[in-house]
Amino acid sequence: MKPCVNHPDRETSYVCMKHDIYMCEECLECRDPEIYCKFRSSCPIHFLTKRKGNLDGEAEVKEASG
Repeated sequence: MKPCVNHPDRETSYVCMKHDIYMCEECLECRDPEIYCKFRSSCPIHFLTKRKGNLDGEAEVKEASG
């Protein structure tokens, strides 16, 4: 565990392997969600960012077929 890039007093295990930075739960956000990242398929930060967006209502709304 290392300190968060924005909060040096908080230790965290979330690491962005692309940028080699650590982020606490408050700071978790994919820095380049639209740009290719070879680590994306196994990146918890990317998936947690997507989930947070879904909870905030930013997710795509599926239309009901009927």
